[in-house]
Amino acid sequence: MNPITIIIIYFTIFLGPMITMSSTNLMLMWVGLELSLLAIIPLLINNKNPRSTEAATKYFITQTTASMIILFTIVLNYKQLGMWMFQQQTNIMLPNMMMMALSIKLGLAPFHYWLPEVTQGIPLHTGLILLTWQKIAPLSIMIQIYQFVNPTIIMTLAILSIFMGAWGGLNQTQTRKIMAFSSISHMGWMTAILPYNPNLTLLNLAIYIIITIPMFMILMTDSSTTINSISLLWNKSPMILTIMSLLLLSLGGLPPLTGFLPKWTIISELLKNNCTITTTLMAMMALLNLFFYTRLIYSTTLTMFPTNNNSKMFTHHEFTKYNLILPIMASLSTLMLPLSPQLVP
Repeated sequence: MNPITIIIIYFTIFLGPMITMSSTNLMLMWVGLELSLLAIIPLLINNKNPRSTEAATKYFITQTTASMIILFTIVLNYKQLGMWMFQQQTNIMLPNMMMMALSIKLGLAPFHYWLPEVTQGIPLHTGLILLTWQKIAPLSIMIQIYQFVNPTIIMTLAILSIFMGAWGGLNQTQTRKIMAFSSISHMGWMTAILPYNPNLTLLNLAIYIIITIPMFMILMTDSSTTINSISLLWNKSPMILTIMSLLLLSLGGLPPLTGFLPKWTIISELLKNNCTITTTLMAMMALLNLFFYTRLIYSTTLTMFPTNNNSKMFTHHEFTKYNLILPIMASLSTLMLPLSPQLVP
């Protein structure tokens, strides 16, 4: 692809969520969502194969459906109130419809079926953008409209997402699908705390992005898309495998790693608001997530898959592609828990 084209595409992907986050006008928020949607399509179909084309088509259809619903609610709200923002007088159906549309954009259950398939069909670096940066704009709109949405709908979406993220990832061998189901589960946690403390939603999003970036960096160093391919890393780079194990445990929320902080704060906040049953269910599903992360660690570090003799002749070498960024990101992903008094709002 032409370098100038790539610069324009990435600039537009960066600009879209920035416009959405910095505006209070619903129409401008919608424009920001559309910019990031249209800009990422060329990246999805950059690989000329049927799987990428299928993934791009699925992504485009689901996202445009959600965008259409959002635009419909914005126009109806303007027709009712003559304003470009929801007010107390807004018909209760409109914010609920927008919440459903944003759930489609985020991949929250029961609208999550497109996310693992799309992530599986695209390159790892595009998958990283899809599972991190593309989540920021819809979540920022959710944070601005949550007080107009029925809390029961928010909690139902959250619990379903946590359930589907946990159960869906159990039988996966593809690393991209595992990361997609992990994203669904984390989005569920962020949505669950939204009606009670939106600041914790932002904290959870920030920590999720900080952990996911080095995880994808490790997968990109050797294009590891299956558990079998990761199992060969023990001979190429033992240190990378060690870092990956810690990142997976942090992603699962195991103390004393960074990933435990958002789960700890969200559970505490929900218990303060007497959501005991919800919190218990969420904690139980978090154990399922931790189970399949631990199984991934076990199969890649403590066992050896059947390999040909040549694979055992690889010389030990450390990857130099992300030598500066990876240690910093990995440290943040595992050692930030002592900073929790400064981080928790």
